[in-house]
Amino acid sequence: MEEDDIYTKDGTVDYKGNPANKKQTGTWRACPYIIGNEGCERLAYYGMSTNLVRYFKHRLNQHSAVASKNNLNWGGTCYITPLIGAFLADSYLGRYWTIACFSIIYIIGMTLLALSASVRGIRPRCYAEDNCNPTDTQSAMAFLALYLIALGTGGIKPCVSSYGADQFDDTEEREKKHKSSFFSWFYLSINIGALIAASVLVWVQDNVSWGWGFGIPAIAMAMAVCFFFSGTRLYRNQKPGGSTLTRLCQVLVASIRKYKVAVPDDKSLLYETADAEPNIKGSRKIDHTNDLSFFDKAAVETQTDQLKGSVNLWRFCTVTQVEELKAIIRLLPIWASGIIFSTVYSQMGSLFVLQGEKMDTRVGHSNFRIPPASLSIFDTLSVIFWVPIYDRIIVPVTRKFTGHKNGLTQLQRMGIGLFISIFTMVAAAILEHERLKMIRRHNYYELKEMPLTIFWQAPQYFLIGCAEVFTFIGQLEFFYEQAPDAMRSFCSALSLTTVALGSYLSSLLVTIVTSVTAKNGKLGWIPDNLNYGHIDYFFWLLAALSVLNLGLFVWIAKWYTYKRAVGTLR
Repeated sequence: MEEDDIYTKDGTVDYKGNPANKKQTGTWRACPYIIGNEGCERLAYYGMSTNLVRYFKHRLNQHSAVASKNNLNWGGTCYITPLIGAFLADSYLGRYWTIACFSIIYIIGMTLLALSASVRGIRPRCYAEDNCNPTDTQSAMAFLALYLIALGTGGIKPCVSSYGADQFDDTEEREKKHKSSFFSWFYLSINIGALIAASVLVWVQDNVSWGWGFGIPAIAMAMAVCFFFSGTRLYRNQKPGGSTLTRLCQVLVASIRKYKVAVPDDKSLLYETADAEPNIKGSRKIDHTNDLSFFDKAAVETQTDQLKGSVNLWRFCTVTQVEELKAIIRLLPIWASGIIFSTVYSQMGSLFVLQGEKMDTRVGHSNFRIPPASLSIFDTLSVIFWVPIYDRIIVPVTRKFTGHKNGLTQLQRMGIGLFISIFTMVAAAILEHERLKMIRRHNYYELKEMPLTIFWQAPQYFLIGCAEVFTFIGQLEFFYEQAPDAMRSFCSALSLTTVALGSYLSSLLVTIVTSVTAKNGKLGWIPDNLNYGHIDYFFWLLAALSVLNLGLFVWIAKWYTYKRAVGTLR
């Protein structure tokens, strides 16, 4: 019995494939390598992406609306490709090897992008600061590099946070309580990387060269890989459980095939394996839930289900397999509510930057000018401020009132973030309204920078950072906790697709708004010269959508049924 206590009970193994030893692997001894990897990778990603809309506009010679759409579409792709990485991690490779393989693709993309911005012949030819004439081949080279990066980051993104959480045994209460803290400090490392990117690397891109501005992130990505491999001996690894997509489809097909079969009132009659472990590698059994009962038909045994001693999984599934599908379906409405939040968040890398370009970028009365994209530093500082406040103050205080071990439930935490995001758009809209009022009053239409300091943007960045700490971290933890054991990378990827769809929705809204408002000779809400536009109306539109989204989220959260895992794997 004492020997059993040496090993984890959640099915994790060490780097040799042996049961993971509690005292030699995992917990906070392994997490610094994962957090260090994430910090460097995010430094690389944000160092390259934060100012990308300006690279499109000023080096690839694209109009404001086109640059904004291309930036949003690429950013969206970076959050769709996680579905590929998640599928491979959960089904075949495991999280460790998925991170390792896609890191190589990531480094190739980063290197190619740096070369496309620095090597004569493949970099765009520029005659002046805003006078570049890239060839189709040069533009294609840049986009090839960017979409290799999108594939690389997609393979890594859904795995790293889940891999860090895997280092804490769910069946050990002492370890489990540290998991919520891990997600907060993990997200903090993301923002430390983003802080350096927004302050130092954006300045390098604007004042030194784009070659160095993209080259340094490539070096940071190489450091991230070194961090990751350094912790190999300390990691706990979940075994891949086979094709997640196949298992979900089997339940769906079996339910439809048995649509005439009645589900018994006694749910103990539903089929489950007699062993302590289910027939899904690396997963604990999941207790039956009463909602979505149509899918229970897949676990009802009929006379033909076990002919010749074998089970046809396309006709007959276990309760755990059925509950996997139910868990995913229950997550979908919560997932959908994150799309509007991500649409608001995506403005930080597009219209907020273009808005800042038209303001006074000087720091005080000096000649030093802050790049508009560097204002995202206030978002990062906000996150760095709020993460320890939330972890060390808000959680203990709210725990006294709610009795919940984390103070607030994950859904309550996400809802507070959605509420705060409304005020982000209100602040941005009010600032733009006042900016346009000043332009009309003083006829500043053709000024490159008007005499209104860019630091008036700080409140909208600070508010979105505060909203992130509540919504994005809550979402990370929620999708990990509510995911079936063998589908955690997939559910992490699912949560990340909200960022993709938020970017795509923002791009779609820009397209619709431009086509509707730029008619009959009118310049529309988002012209090349924003001094003639009305992006304040666009921000008010997003604020209204955010209010509707919050109302729907509260309604959805009320009926959500939580997953209940049963037993251990040792």
